Amino acid sequence: MATAVKLNTGAQMPVLGLGTWKSPPGKVAEAVKAAITAGYRHIDGALVYQNEVEVGEGVNTMIKNGVVKREELFITSKVYEAGLTISDNSSFLETWEAMEELVDAGLVKAIGVSNFNKEQIEAILNKPGLKYKPANNQVECHPYLTQEKLIDYCHSKGISVTAYSPLGSPDRPWAKPEDPSLMDDPNIKTIADKHKKTSAQVLIRFHIQRNVVVIPKSITPQRIQENFQVFDFELSEEEIKTILGFNCNWRACPFQWGLKHKDYPFNTEF
Repeated sequence: MATAVKLNTGAQMPVLGLGTWKSPPGKVAEAVKAAITAGYRHIDGALVYQNEVEVGEGVNTMIKNGVVKREELFITSKVYEAGLTISDNSSFLETWEAMEELVDAGLVKAIGVSNFNKEQIEAILNKPGLKYKPANNQVECHPYLTQEKLIDYCHSKGISVTAYSPLGSPDRPWAKPEDPSLMDDPNIKTIADKHKKTSAQVLIRFHIQRNVVVIPKSITPQRIQENFQVFDFELSEEEIKTILGFNCNWRACPFQWGLKHKDYPFNTEF
């Protein structure tokens, strides 16, 4: 089983990364160090997570200590407009042009999108004067939101997909008691028990076998290590089919605060 996904730039993106959304400053640097020690070579971050300085400190320490070289690491960040997600007159096509300039300047090696639907990706692909295609689309994805059509579409265009909230984001601040819980799903647990694995390991493995990059988040060293131990077993085709059958289009992150934005992406089928 491949441990990396090849991007349309030719680069190899490690199929398993450490997510850092909701990892608090003061703890995230240690989480990054634990991840690199465990074998992770992909760290996913964003300005809006408000912890990128500490993520950088964790990475820097491991480089200084000779544990890893910078060129061995794949580090993702994200553009964010300060303030609330309220539409202005800017176009994401203009933003894309600005991001293309970052590639030309050698500041980034690949550019992609997050939470984009098919129509929005098509708009970029059909943009006159397009220099660089999106290399990746990072979206919420797990057995309750399997994203089959969007993943098939992206892959057909040579765009890789990253699954965020692969464990259902149980620590999200807006969780309600009645919300479904992936980690407690007895059907997932049954499959996990069969393989002598945890539910989290099955949820991570599910993406890897679909050639989808996956970025589980944790700040617990033991769990970070456990989440990386997913390359020594394989889900059967029947099990993958069963897990895909759990889809109910439920989102842990529906971005309710962005509903009024002109580019709100979740009103289309995919």
